[in-house]
Amino acid sequence: MAAPLAAEAQEAGKTWRIGFLSPYSADFDKTWRAALWHGLRDLGYVEGKSIIIEQRHADGTIERLPQLAQELVRLKIDIFVAHGHPAVSAARKASSTAPIVMCPVADPVGVGLVASLARPGGNITGVSDLHSGLVTKRLDLLKEVVPSASRVAVLLDPASPTQVDQFKSLQAAAPALRLTLLPVEIKGPDDIDPGFAAIRRERVEAVNILGGAATIHLKRVAELAIKSRMATISTTRRAAEDGFLMAYGADFSDLYRRAATYVDKILKGAKPAELPIEQPTKFELVINLKTAKALRLTIPPSVLGRADHVIE
Repeated sequence: MAAPLAAEAQEAGKTWRIGFLSPYSADFDKTWRAALWHGLRDLGYVEGKSIIIEQRHADGTIERLPQLAQELVRLKIDIFVAHGHPAVSAARKASSTAPIVMCPVADPVGVGLVASLARPGGNITGVSDLHSGLVTKRLDLLKEVVPSASRVAVLLDPASPTQVDQFKSLQAAAPALRLTLLPVEIKGPDDIDPGFAAIRRERVEAVNILGGAATIHLKRVAELAIKSRMATISTTRRAAEDGFLMAYGADFSDLYRRAATYVDKILKGAKPAELPIEQPTKFELVINLKTAKALRLTIPPSVLGRADHVIE
C-alpha cells in the first residue's frame, strides 16, 4: 500500500496541462467548455494551480485541426480533450501516447477510433453522443410538425464517415414517412448559400443538419431557412438558440461534465484503454416558438408537451 501512497504524494504538487481541441470557434462551444471546467472544479482542480488549460479552436476549418493538435503536443500537454471525430483523429495522429478524452463522438467504434465501447484499447476513451441512433427520431419530429412535408434536405459533410452512415439510416427510414431526401454537401461556409439555392429549386419543405461545417454556421442556415419558409432541426440546443425550429439530441453540457471525470481518472493513473466509453443518459428536445411564428407554423400540442426547453 505504501507505493501508491508515495506516488500520490509525489504528484500532489504537480500542475497538469490539458489540451482542449475543438473544430468550432471559442464562442460556439463556450457553454460546453464551461461545463467541463465546472466538472473539473467540482473534482478539486484549480485552473492556474493544479491544471493549466491550453485551448485551440479551428473556427470551422477542419483542415486546421492537425496543425493545432501538433501545437498542443509541442506544449507538452498531459492529456487531450477533443470534440468530435476529426479533432480526436487529429489528436491521435499528433501523439500516439498522450491520453485522449473524446467529447463527444457519435460512433467511435464504427469510425475506427476504438476497439469497443467496453474496452476502447489504445489511448482514447470518453463519451459518445449516440447521434447515429437519433437521426431517424429527428426525421419523425419534422414529419409531426410539418405533416404535409414530402421533401427534406439533409445537410452533411461527405468527408465524415459518421454523417454518411447517418444519411444511410435516414434513407432507410424515409419511405415509411413518405419522405424524399435531398442530400446537400456542405464542406465549408462558402457552400451554405449555394446549397440553399439548390434546396429552393427542389422545393424542399424542411432541412435536417447532421453536423459538420454547416453546424458551425447555424445562424446563417437558420436565417436562410426562415426566409425560404423551411422547418429546421439539428442536434443540440445551440441550434434552436440560433434560430432553428427544433433541436433534439444528447445534452452536450452533461456530456462535458462527465468528460471531466475521465480527465480526473486518467490524471490519477487510470489507463484510457481500460475505461469504458459512456453513452448519454440525458436527451433534450428544444423548440423555438419565435421561429415557428416566423414560419407561420403551429407546433402540435403532442410535440410541444414533450419539449424540455421552449424558446419564446
